Amino acid sequence: MVQVITGLGVGGAEGQLRLLLRHLPPEKVECRVVTLTNPGAVADGIRADGTAVTHLGMAGNRDLRAVHRLVRVIRAGGFDVVHTHLYRACVYGRIAARLAGVRAVVATEHSLGESQIEGRPLSTGTRALYRATERLGSGTAAVSATVARRLREWGVADDRIHLAPNGIDPARFRHDPAVRAAVRGRLGLPAGAYTVAGVGRLVQAKRFDLLVRAVAANPRTWLLLSGGGPEREGLLRLAADLGAADRVRVVSAQDGGPDVPEVLAAADVFVSPSPEEAFGLAVVEALAAGLPVLYAACPAIEDLPPDAAPGASRIGGGLRELAAAIGRQRQAGGPDRLPVPPAVDTYHIAHTADRVLALYESALASARKK
Repeated sequence: MVQVITGLGVGGAEGQLRLLLRHLPPEKVECRVVTLTNPGAVADGIRADGTAVTHLGMAGNRDLRAVHRLVRVIRAGGFDVVHTHLYRACVYGRIAARLAGVRAVVATEHSLGESQIEGRPLSTGTRALYRATERLGSGTAAVSATVARRLREWGVADDRIHLAPNGIDPARFRHDPAVRAAVRGRLGLPAGAYTVAGVGRLVQAKRFDLLVRAVAANPRTWLLLSGGGPEREGLLRLAADLGAADRVRVVSAQDGGPDVPEVLAAADVFVSPSPEEAFGLAVVEALAAGLPVLYAACPAIEDLPPDAAPGASRIGGGLRELAAAIGRQRQAGGPDRLPVPPAVDTYHIAHTADRVLALYESALASARKK
């Protein structure tokens, strides 16, 4: 089978694809990956894991030649299933699969929000093109119950929507005090410094500027942001303007900095200020690291019973509410690490792989009947 994705730079959907490939049983599924654009760091990782990656060289959203190139790749590979990820790959991939004669076509909807998709505002044309091409596939996997609801509101038939939540490998985030000490020393965090962590792409939609302001308003509190993106320099300037430059660190594993598990090990609390999420993967990772979590929006937690994640608290979306919540959490203190809650096992990547594999088998069975 072939996995088709818009790009393979660093991002949540890209990382999910790599993790899924690691957990699909090789005796049942042999995969190849096609990226329409940007064969970046995740492409390198997928190749290192042993899966071939083809770069289609798509020049832009309206490069229709990419459809013909993708058709040739699908036909040459003799693939019986096509699995698409992210908006552009879903639109082009479904069309190409149909032209190549493949009927078992599965999509994963990673990033559908109430007012945006993949960080871009939704438009009437975007919705119409999505709905029209969605019908060319066998069905769509939603990464959360919230995304499934949004798909229904868009007019996608209920029997075409399948829940396959994002997953993590909990062992990767298990807390290690030695790692904590090493990372804090490497980043120059003072001994005993109360440290807030934030993780994600540094774009306006994630509202990390709000987090910088909230930390700046809390004396003796440090901020450790992990991620890359266009807002990086602006966030550092904001910290300087607020007189908090010495208390803010922005790091990225791609630039030689600590990776996400190391950042979480170094932190005392995790905060997700993003007002709109399709899942909230970083929140689940923080819970796996034993951190208390403050979040503005997280379907991964909101879709579960209240006792599934007792260490996670929803906060208001304003600066005052966020700054006060961080201050209360700091004053409350507590154990070095919380017990890992049931929510983490709910979102184990092994469960995700099982659901996706069942979806492949269902799509193949349906295609054979046709």
